[in-house]
Amino acid sequence: MATKTATKRKPAAAKRAAAKSTEATIKTKPEYDFETVKIEQRKDGITFVILNRPEKRNALSPQLHHDMDDALTYLATDPDTKVLILTGAGNAFSAGQDLKLYFRGLGNDPVARARASHASDSWRSHRLMNFPKPTIAMVNGFVFGGGLTPIVSCDVAIAANEATFGISEINWGHIPGGLVGWNVNQVMSARDAMWYSISGDTFNGKEAVAMKFVNFSVPRAKLKAEALKIAKKLMQKNPWAIQYTKEAIRSVRHMSMDQASDYLRCKSDALQRVDKEAGRQAGMKQFLDTKTFRPGLGTYDRKSG
Repeated sequence: MATKTATKRKPAAAKRAAAKSTEATIKTKPEYDFETVKIEQRKDGITFVILNRPEKRNALSPQLHHDMDDALTYLATDPDTKVLILTGAGNAFSAGQDLKLYFRGLGNDPVARARASHASDSWRSHRLMNFPKPTIAMVNGFVFGGGLTPIVSCDVAIAANEATFGISEINWGHIPGGLVGWNVNQVMSARDAMWYSISGDTFNGKEAVAMKFVNFSVPRAKLKAEALKIAKKLMQKNPWAIQYTKEAIRSVRHMSMDQASDYLRCKSDALQRVDKEAGRQAGMKQFLDTKTFRPGLGTYDRKSG
């Protein structure tokens, strides 16, 4: 009578040790020692960028804008960062622009105001949108006004069910400026964008998913774990293909069909020239020749090529 060979299982203690090893953080590099932003780089390539003014609900001060602009500049080319997760310290993602320090505090200093405004637009829009690696907004709590912009700029957004969102400018006699009005129109329907902008009403994480402001919503207790799952899934993909796909999807959104056709053809050719893994050729070989890969069901074997 045939007997089954016992499968050796890794002891639970060993599994926990292996998990802790990947979760361990790298020693903070000198260039990441910021006043209002905390950088946590894990050994597995996932980097947390944390808006770190919890006593002010991470309101966006001039210093925070400068810190974030510098942080994203460094991290874009940091080999220890494969995926970036943006979140806030404490019980808020961000309360929006710091009314005291940003608006009133810079009212009589046009040079400082111009520098802060440039840094504000730079990191919340251009640096995040053009970041060469996957970016995930992890919305852990309150987020209002200008704090919404970086969420839209990230590639993926996940929120706690209990998070509170608001386009709150109308409540203090203002319009959703600083590109907030433009950003909410990129992801919300015209009806939703208009209603929440003129009413100042808030919405939670589940409602944010329903109106496509974020991709996913989970209980706050599971938020970090689920964000890490997304990050690890994206890390399995070809990094050059990820970068060029990000650029392509953002660019063709406002093109005509003919413009998009030409652009995507050129983008595809460019990817083949920079991809050090030659992913397209490897995937075709594994699908057509070795029959080891099914494109619709997962990523090609990047190790075997």
